Amino acid sequence: MESTTLPELDLEAARRAVDGVTLVTPLLPAPELEDRADRPVLLKPENLQVTGSFKVRGAAVRMAALTPDERVRGVVACSSGNHGRAVAWVAGRMGIPATVCVPDWVDPVKRVAMEEAGAEVVLAGPTYDEAAERAEVLCREREAVLVHPFDDPSVVAGQGTVGLEILDALPDIATVVVPLSGGGLAGGVAYALKEAKPDVRVVAASARRARVMFESLRAGRPVTMEEEETLASALAGGIGTENRYTLALVRDKVDEHVLVEEDEIARAMRFAAERLHLVVEGGGAVGLAALLSGRLPPEAEKAKGSPLVVILSGGNVGLDTLAALPPL
Repeated sequence: MESTTLPELDLEAARRAVDGVTLVTPLLPAPELEDRADRPVLLKPENLQVTGSFKVRGAAVRMAALTPDERVRGVVACSSGNHGRAVAWVAGRMGIPATVCVPDWVDPVKRVAMEEAGAEVVLAGPTYDEAAERAEVLCREREAVLVHPFDDPSVVAGQGTVGLEILDALPDIATVVVPLSGGGLAGGVAYALKEAKPDVRVVAASARRARVMFESLRAGRPVTMEEEETLASALAGGIGTENRYTLALVRDKVDEHVLVEEDEIARAMRFAAERLHLVVEGGGAVGLAALLSGRLPPEAEKAKGSPLVVILSGGNVGLDTLAALPPL
């Protein structure tokens, strides 16, 4: 894995950058889940975050570092939806021109939110990777700054503030379950937690149909895979063949990995809506799906009875999608 570098993240600078821009989301007790986990379960509801996902944290940190000249030239992002919505919102707040390249299948809810925030939205083709390529072309043509969705130390540090908030609210945290796609959230959260408590267990949950990072870890290098349709569309896309940071972070900081199936994601979304009274999109529900389906790895003896936190990473999903979910 020679192409990756383990970065040093300035988490306190990231905390200052998100202060007043993002919400400090609470830890919500979930007694409905305690019997399943045989321990206290708390939810970190980033689905309640401004823009509806954790992505606003990394976008805020990266754009806070732009020079005055870079702000004038504007920013470009590629996104399956949540990152683009976050970039559009932060850019609108800061008066920065923003363009977001998205795949043709982007959720209409997310696309409309980007446009309402003032961003130009470019439909770049049928795959996420085509959106990434289009974003790079536009950056060169416009001399704009690329706000990467995950493989940027500033962005990863921003996502790591989720971990800092967990530690602030629950210093005796034992295990955290975090969704995994490009590795910005999982890598940032794991880095933040283990800097303070090296014995914290971090479990990354991936959708089987969006498991490029999982397979890259198995191969020891970035791999590419054909994109599949998935309820966890926010997790779709590659990690970049020249991935510099997040592959190494996830490799070194995440303890265990689980894969969840489409029916398990659907059940988790329905469970969140009916039993927890929370709207959670497919990509945001993979950690909950891992818990509900019994796919979490067996707990170490020392962790028995200690708190388990499940991160719900996003809630941007159309009502038609929720209505079509099968009953529990």
